[in-house]
Order: sequence, then structure tokens, then C-alpha cells
Amino acid sequence: MKKTNRMLIVINLIAVLMGFQASGQSENEKEEAFKNNVAFPVGLGATFIDGEMYYLLNLMPELEFGNLGIGLDINLRINKEGKIRKGDYVKFRDYLRIIRYVRWAQKGEPFYVRVGQLDYSLLGHGSIVYNYRNTASYDLRKVGMELDLNFEKLGFESIYSDFSEKGLFGIRGYLKPLKFTNLAKLPVINNFEIGGTIAVDFHDKANITRWDSSGKSLTIVGLDLGIPILSYRIIKSIIYADYAKILDYGHGSAIGVNALFSGFGGVTLRGKYELRFNSVKFIPAYFNGLYELERYNSQTNRSKSDSLITVPASNGYFGELTVSILNTFEIIAGYQEPFKSKNEGVLHAELKLPEVSGFLIRAGYDKAKIGKVFMFDEYSILSAEVGYKPFPFLMVSTLYQRTFSDRDANGNQLDHFVPQDRVEPKVSIIFEF
Repeated sequence: MKKTNRMLIVINLIAVLMGFQASGQSENEKEEAFKNNVAFPVGLGATFIDGEMYYLLNLMPELEFGNLGIGLDINLRINKEGKIRKGDYVKFRDYLRIIRYVRWAQKGEPFYVRVGQLDYSLLGHGSIVYNYRNTASYDLRKVGMELDLNFEKLGFESIYSDFSEKGLFGIRGYLKPLKFTNLAKLPVINNFEIGGTIAVDFHDKANITRWDSSGKSLTIVGLDLGIPILSYRIIKSIIYADYAKILDYGHGSAIGVNALFSGFGGVTLRGKYELRFNSVKFIPAYFNGLYELERYNSQTNRSKSDSLITVPASNGYFGELTVSILNTFEIIAGYQEPFKSKNEGVLHAELKLPEVSGFLIRAGYDKAKIGKVFMFDEYSILSAEVGYKPFPFLMVSTLYQRTFSDRDANGNQLDHFVPQDRVEPKVSIIFEF
């Protein structure tokens, strides 16, 4: 029997035996255990990266104590020679990224902070930073931070993308001026808000163009206004206006409306639509979900900012819709496109399904440069996971993820992006304590 087959059998036997041991708990013991907000999932299985198989040991403990939340992501990928995958642990940041996140409270509360992986970060109404994330692929994961303070009359929200090197920093401060006047008690209008944003990418390759390769930073500044037009228990809506300027390049503005419908038997609808008016050399939502891949092209030695030189003036639109049922079933879809330009659309979509009879489904898709929505290229990120829980403490799942990286399996820099297909069959045991 080959060594590979023997190892797989051993891994599967361990997972099954652990499942039997956990299933020996009484129903009362299980119920008591799951009252605690402390979980320690352990994944055992195999993963395929760049056509090579690795044995996988994945530890993802998630701890929650009141407002404090901690998540870890420890991946040990071992090849057939018994060695850990070199590309996983090359630099200091590779070890730092074991910390998936540490957070306090949730975004929107008076004090919110999250350190670790950033998922779909947003500043203001999204004209500068929209759905940004620093986890574009497994090999490009970084440790960043979100920090918000929300007072009654003023506050700020901020992000920083990467503590291990120069990265994206953004902060938006806002003020509700009527709260300081005799109009403070007026409903709705007293929440009129004025905001100002500055976002800077300090990365050495954030602003390399065909004319300038000095490696200077790229800065975007903006102003925004917002006023609620509806403020009731089941429906809320805000009209807003944004202005943004990419320093040394172009500028753009947007007028939009967002709405929230809730209370319809547990169904919640969130919608957003805006008109955009862009000058030459301007891209709205410049720091988006794919920015970490778009920042720099090693083949041309140019950054995303180089593409600004040829961007024409345009008017366009952006729309987004979220459907949520009982805060468990969610469909999120957002699309933006200029009126008269082809193959410049940007799509973001998520699917979150509740657990049904033990089955779980999660999926996400991001695509830029849209001409063929389902063509997977370096402007795409696709992930999906299907799982089944035969017991509350046992999870059998398969994760598929298609991303792109400019490093090979040994961590060496490439002159082009290569696809990374991750297929991870996993058996996870959740230990409660």
C-alpha cells in the first residue's frame, strides 16, 4: 500500500474515532456545552494547491466572551515527504496571519475594533473604500485593523490593511452639527451628517506608472453629506452626496439613496442605488475587494494607478441589494458600471444559507473587468463551501476556492499571476469547553 493511501486512511480513522468519542456525550451534556460561546474546530483531510496534494491539519478556534471575539486560523499543510509547505511560512507576516482576528463589539456600536483579517471594509458610503479586504488569497493574507468610535454628535471610522509592511490607511470623521443647536430635538433632520475621508496607500508599489517609478504613495480624499428622509421602525432611508478626489489624478461625485426595510415577518431588505459623475483619471470605490490583486502588475511594472491615465470621463450607476431572512439566509449582490464603457463592470455577490437538516452552504464571488461574468481570471475570486453536520459537534465539508497569486509554491516571486485552486475535504470536530 502506498504511503499516500496509508496516511489518508490514518487521517480518516482519527476523524471517525474522534466523532464516536464526541457522540458518547449525553444530550444534556451536549446542550450544556453549546450554551458556551467557545468552540475549537479541528479539520483533518487533504488539500490540493497548484496540482500538488498536501495532508491538512487545520485548527480554527473561535472564542467569544461577551463583546470580545477571537478567531485563529492555523493551517499545517504537509506534503508526501512529510514537510510543511514552504509557501505557507516564509516571512514574519506568514506567522502573524495565524491570528485570524481579535475584535471588540460589532461595527456600528459606540466602540468597535477588529484586528486581523478585514472582510469587506467600508468607509462612509463607499465612494473611496468599498468592500475592501486584505485577504484576496490564502498566500496574500495580511493582518490589519478596523477601529470605530461612534458618539452621539460625532465620531470616526478607520482601517489599516497590514501591520507587517506599508499598506492602506483610511479614516473618516463625521459630525452631526444640528446636535449642537436648538434643533437637536427635531426628529430625522437632527441626524444630518457631514463627513470627511482620507485614504492613503503607503505601499511602495501603489503608484508606479509608465512615467514615474519612484514608488510614492497614493492618496484619495473626500467629503460627504447625508440626511435621513424616512426614519420609522420598519423603514429607514438616507439621501447622500459624496465627492472624492484622487490626488494628482481625477475626481468624482455621487448622489444616492439607500433604504432599509425590516419587520416583514423576519424578512429584511437593504437596497442602495446611486448615480456617479466621474472626471477623467478617476475610478470610484478605488480601494475595493480586489485591490490587493490590482495594486501592482509585476509583468508591466505598473500599479493600478497607471490605468487612471487612460480612464475617460463617464457617468455611471451602482446598485446593491441584500435580502435577509431571520438574519440567517442572505443574498447580497452589488454591481457598478459606467454608462458608455464596455468590460469595466465590477460585481460582488455573496450567498449565505442557514443550516437546514444539518446541511450548510456558503459562497462568494468577486469580479472586475466584467465582460464575461463567469470567466475566472486574475480579476476574480470565487469560493464555495458545502458541509453536513450529522451531529452538532461534527462537520464534514468541502471547500473550493479559486484565487490568483504572484508567488509559486515555494514563495518565490513570479512575473505573472497563476491560478490557485484549493479543494479541501475536511472533517471538523468542535470541542466545547
